[in-house]
Amino acid sequence: MTIEATPKDDAAMTPEDLLAPTYTQMLGALSAWLGKAAGQFSDTADDLLAARLAPDMFPLATQVRFACVQALEGMHRLKGADLPDAVNILLEEGREAGDRPGRIADAQRRIAETLQTVASMACQTGETDPQRPLAHALPNGMVFDFTAATYARDWAIGQFYFHVMTAYAILRHRGVALGKADYVGHLLPLVRPEALPQN
Repeated sequence: MTIEATPKDDAAMTPEDLLAPTYTQMLGALSAWLGKAAGQFSDTADDLLAARLAPDMFPLATQVRFACVQALEGMHRLKGADLPDAVNILLEEGREAGDRPGRIADAQRRIAETLQTVASMACQTGETDPQRPLAHALPNGMVFDFTAATYARDWAIGQFYFHVMTAYAILRHRGVALGKADYVGHLLPLVRPEALPQN
């Protein structure tokens, strides 16, 4: 059995249709997780930003910043726009977070700024042609030749979720009371009322 690299319904959904709601929902969830951590560990919550899953992984503070970077990059690359200064600021903060993790309020502010940019760009007129060529160069010199659709589906979504899920895992590992409902909270309005648990 083979799976087609490009699903037949790619044309029905624009890359913006895929990315903007994903970024909005999951960055909102990430901010809520940080809020929950702050409420649960009121005196030591900021210490969580230095927590890591493994010694050679970036800490929570970096995962938050890099999730924001991925959202900003994704939206700007789809629109063919230059990356804003905020991307370099977030990257620098993320790289230095091992020594200067900051405070949860700082992380939530960065998320709020990113959400504002995503919302603004999502409202811009003109949809991206899913088949538009999109070259994506990495700092190590590798260059990927995507279409806008494959960039959104195969690169942007995965890179973004990597950092969001790592942040979730760090918070859970450090005892923050998170569960599946915190992860899929944006889906709860879609549950049939009669199907909700009664306890």
